[in-house]
Amino acid sequence: MASVRNKVNPLLIPYVLTWRRFGFRTICSGRTGFAPSTSPSFADADTPPVAGKKVLETFAEEFEIGSRKITLETGKIARFANGSVVLAMDETKVLSTVASSKGDAARDFLPLTVDYQEKQFAQGVIPTTYMRREGAPKERELLCGRLIDRPIRPLFPSGFYHEVQVMASVLSSDGKQDPDVMAANASSAALMLSDIPWGGPIGVIRIGRISGQFVVNPSMDELSISDLNLVYACTRDKTLMIDVQAREISEKDLEAALRLAHPEAVKYLDPQIRLAAKAGKQKKEYKLSMVSERTFEKIENLAKEPIEAVFTDPTYGKFERGEALEKITQDVKRALEEEGDEEGLKILPKTVDTVRKQVVRRRIISEGLRVDGRRLDEVRPLYCEAGNLPVLHGSALFSRGDTQVLCTVTLGAPGDAQRLDSLVGPSSKRFMLHYSFPPFCTNEVGKRAGLNRREVGHGTLAEKALLAVLPPEDDFPYTVRINSEVMASDGSTSMATVCGGSMALMDSGIPLREHVAGLSVGLVSEVDPSTGEIKDYRILTDILGLEDHLGDIDFKIAGTRNGVTAIQLDIKPAGIPLDIVCECLDPALKGRLQILEHMEREISAPRIQDDRYSPRLVTLKYSNDALRRLIGPVGALKRKIEEETGARISVSDGTLTIVAKNQSVMEKVQEKVDFIIGREIEIGGIYKGIVTSVKEYGAFVEFNGGQQGLLHISELSHEPVSRVSDVVSVGKQLSLMCIGQDVRGNIKLSLKATLPRPKSKTHISVDEPVAPASPEVNVWAAIEDVSNEQEKEVADAGPETSESTLKSATPAVLIRSAAECDEEEKSAGLNSKGDNGSKSPPKFDKKTRMSSSFLESSFSSRNAKSKRGKDAILDLLSDDESEQKHTSEAGLHSKIGSDKNDATTETPMSANKLKLGMKVTAKVHQIRALGLVLDLGGGIRGMYRFEPGAKRDFEVGDELRVKCSSFSTKGVPVLSLVKEE
Repeated sequence: MASVRNKVNPLLIPYVLTWRRFGFRTICSGRTGFAPSTSPSFADADTPPVAGKKVLETFAEEFEIGSRKITLETGKIARFANGSVVLAMDETKVLSTVASSKGDAARDFLPLTVDYQEKQFAQGVIPTTYMRREGAPKERELLCGRLIDRPIRPLFPSGFYHEVQVMASVLSSDGKQDPDVMAANASSAALMLSDIPWGGPIGVIRIGRISGQFVVNPSMDELSISDLNLVYACTRDKTLMIDVQAREISEKDLEAALRLAHPEAVKYLDPQIRLAAKAGKQKKEYKLSMVSERTFEKIENLAKEPIEAVFTDPTYGKFERGEALEKITQDVKRALEEEGDEEGLKILPKTVDTVRKQVVRRRIISEGLRVDGRRLDEVRPLYCEAGNLPVLHGSALFSRGDTQVLCTVTLGAPGDAQRLDSLVGPSSKRFMLHYSFPPFCTNEVGKRAGLNRREVGHGTLAEKALLAVLPPEDDFPYTVRINSEVMASDGSTSMATVCGGSMALMDSGIPLREHVAGLSVGLVSEVDPSTGEIKDYRILTDILGLEDHLGDIDFKIAGTRNGVTAIQLDIKPAGIPLDIVCECLDPALKGRLQILEHMEREISAPRIQDDRYSPRLVTLKYSNDALRRLIGPVGALKRKIEEETGARISVSDGTLTIVAKNQSVMEKVQEKVDFIIGREIEIGGIYKGIVTSVKEYGAFVEFNGGQQGLLHISELSHEPVSRVSDVVSVGKQLSLMCIGQDVRGNIKLSLKATLPRPKSKTHISVDEPVAPASPEVNVWAAIEDVSNEQEKEVADAGPETSESTLKSATPAVLIRSAAECDEEEKSAGLNSKGDNGSKSPPKFDKKTRMSSSFLESSFSSRNAKSKRGKDAILDLLSDDESEQKHTSEAGLHSKIGSDKNDATTETPMSANKLKLGMKVTAKVHQIRALGLVLDLGGGIRGMYRFEPGAKRDFEVGDELRVKCSSFSTKGVPVLSLVKEE
């Protein structure tokens, strides 16, 4: 027992428990205490010193908002910072610190810097960069920094020009909460704890809406299905900042969301005040850069009248007005230099700017006149032009007053989507809008370098506005990039980007639901000096750059005719009442509708693109083994195809996506892909192959990714061929049609089926074979030259039965060409009435009997060679020249069949029961220009073409007696009227 006591100091615990007994100060004063390791009275001289235990005094506040528990804590982390707070919600924690410089540098602005960081350790991940370190700030980090900066900046006192830095970093993230709003509230609490003068606290809240119900503090999962993402910041009675992304929410619903957000955001204020009372520092007396009344009055007397003369002349343009105001400043400067007024010279620019602000604001409030002579609710003159750069996928030029923006659209493959490394949200985005503000747009000399916070913020606002009207990803597989280049700037270039971007998207053929337009609303108010309350104000529609600088707010609102899609509100004074903010929504709507009318007059529907420049995208399905063959070792084969053709190839699980600049490039890529990995073989499909060997009876051809096919001597030409080598040779490349399989499973190919058929001497006319479409792919119809009306017309024709496709195994039904059918019919002694005049029905022996399913298969194969899918139906109703061919062909097949073909049926119809020659009663479903769509019952639709000189005055619902004459490639019945005897 004695040995144990020698190892443990029995006096350590009592010293820790009596922390305050020794007079140690708390963390608020910046000092901490250490418990001594030994006591001089009791310690042995031979006992070595033991380290004491450091005690951190922490302070915390817990509260609940929107059913989520929130904790504010200080004192444990970042103790040397002027103010530091850790805010926790669930398992997500954010640290925010604030510091200020001690010097009194001469400035005329507030050098506030807000940095937001998301390091990968917060989610337990090592960065994938080469150095395994986080690099330059990402776009999301810049945006979150702006989100924090905008509400806290107006609350610093006037004349406070000391450097302040706010740093927010995510310590841990569970992926359930977006840390941006948490960081904004933590930054407010840190400023409250610091000795920096600041007019807070503020509360920041996020509101979502799911199935019409508003949700406070929604999680990331809830936000993904919400049609509203509202971030709202306020003091106890005034609004400071609004940021909205929505899916066409009405102004009424938006106002309801704002009314809900304010009281919820106010719940953040009292916990911050209580925490500051327990652990906050005494506010320090900083030196404020204030202008003396005597100096201000002197400069005002010199500059006021000339400034009023400039602002009352609406003929001044932006630069003429700027030059006149600069001349006034120089005149005042010379007057002060003559007097030797050093103080006045030091503050001259800031003071002259204040005089300008007073003159403009007084004239707007008292007279209702603006600097350019417009009414308060008047939008500047507009100019819209879409497709001004025809070589590009899409382009548009938009001008509003002197503000001008050029927007271009580039379409890419799904693999071109931007990869995101943020802690929360999606891992990539397929729609990007990049906004550029070059120096020449304001006639200045500047340097372009890196990501600019302003450019990122404006581009993201326009991106949010347009994202709401894009078609869903399943219908719209492209990656889209919009480039917005500001050509001239005089206010609201981000809203001009929304308008120009919307027109450019339409010009590129993207099926937007609605046009999106935006404009900026301003506010000029008159404040009572004694109470600080607004006693009068005016709302300005479509503000100039000068009105933005001299006004109180910049309220950017974008949306469609149906509702708002994006909002960004920046406020310069220390808050605006929410009632005034909501009042701004109505003039913004009226101005937006005026802009939408001009845009719709220029382009109101997705444009059909020229094949030379319009991109093509196809999505093909393959096995993963086939895709591995296409990629090649280390992706070398895929890269080679991309380099040779200029196309982009994306490979995912079982899916191959190809994006090409135009149709010709797409065909080259598909040809290379087909040759490497092939595609699903179908009867009537055209394939390119190379002759590998020549035999007496034909040639063997390698095609479709290494598969072997037999080109029989009888399929070389329409004319008799004596020797195979006279037509083909080893190594020759041919375009061949697949016509079926023989009994041994060999794929049968035909060269003559791809060649023009010589004129037939018989009365029976058969169309020349036409190469069918390549395998059915998922192509975005808006980019193609096929109209949506044609697509719908074909779809209405009836249920489409799947085409016969040839697999590696032998098919259950023997598929033969039309020529083979004719030969077998002749050899079996089958003669129709049209051939020999015999009226007796055809008879079959046991060897040559053919089932109705065989007839359908052979006829479908024959049709596949003469017409492709949808075109067969369109030609049925539109091509008068093909009437005789159709009639004779239908007559041929109506007489080749069993005895049962002439029987009628009154039983419920189904796709399996309908046979060639069968007579049924049908109802008129639709009346087209050149024919009828008939309802056969059982969900079966058929087509009837008007015959020359026959009756055409049908009505929907009429019952007709018809006979099945043939089937289209897609299995749609082609019908003819039964003449009553």
